[in-house]
Amino acid sequence: MRQQEDRALLPTTTAAGGPDAAAASGPSGRLRTAGLVAAWYASNIGVLLLNKYLLSVYGFRYPVFLTACHMSASALLSSAFAAATSSSSPRRPLSRGQAARVAVLGAVFCGSVVAGNVSLRYLPVSFNQAVGATTPFFTALIAYAVAGRREARATYAALLPVVAGVVIATGGEPSFHLFGFIMCVGATAGRALKTVLQGILLSSEEEKLNSMDLLWYMAPVAVVLLVPATLMMEPDALGTAAALAREDPSFVWLLLGNSSLAYLVNLTNFLVTKHTSPLTLQVLGNAKGAVAVVVSILIFKNPVTVMGMLGYGVTIAGVVLYGEAKKRSK
Repeated sequence: MRQQEDRALLPTTTAAGGPDAAAASGPSGRLRTAGLVAAWYASNIGVLLLNKYLLSVYGFRYPVFLTACHMSASALLSSAFAAATSSSSPRRPLSRGQAARVAVLGAVFCGSVVAGNVSLRYLPVSFNQAVGATTPFFTALIAYAVAGRREARATYAALLPVVAGVVIATGGEPSFHLFGFIMCVGATAGRALKTVLQGILLSSEEEKLNSMDLLWYMAPVAVVLLVPATLMMEPDALGTAAALAREDPSFVWLLLGNSSLAYLVNLTNFLVTKHTSPLTLQVLGNAKGAVAVVVSILIFKNPVTVMGMLGYGVTIAGVVLYGEAKKRSK
């Protein structure tokens, strides 16, 4: 469950910066927006650090089971959110075509989240975030391969430092693990693929869904996929979780808190998107990754090098340039 982008588990499909963004210009509106941003940062960084702690430090090495817990909590909390807001915006049942598309998105989403959680077993959060920052590169690549969508030359040129930064960071990463790196790249590519497919499959006005509606439909699909995957790939996960719950009651609260935060990542991302502009969201997202890196280093004390931090800085600079180039090309 980024985890993470854009680091939210489900990037929004609605436009930001509407009437709600305008309403945020007053003192009370700015205070509300600041609170939402703080909650967005806290939930994103919190779920990332808790994933790392459970999978690596605590020793609960079951990333598929952990993702199933995340999606189960998202399914339950999405239903509660839907019930609380249904009076003002009732949801229409999905058509057969929509249901098939949501199922495809759910499968891609599950794969990317599981891969991301697996990578946290082997890589420090700081390096995980550096690799995850290359999402724009994979998004542009996949958009061209799948949809034939071309960007301006300046936009593609801005992607060079994005990749170069990760190459530099990889060479300077003292805790580099090849399998963890492959999983992290796979998770990043999976998030990009989901974003592209989401834009293609749910682009018509009749079928457009906002991120919370999409999560409400996708979470049960993800649970259906993840439960048998857990039984096949991690058959002793449930027994181990039960034993840990008996031996250490705090484990239950860690698991519940972690799973609830996974849902709050999506909810706060949706609300921040609703109350800010696209440019503000992009800037906040870039800063969020940097904050996560600093906090993770302070907590886990993983070794870092000047080359590693330089590489991450180059990647972030490339992401900023990419955003500016896309804005100019429109």
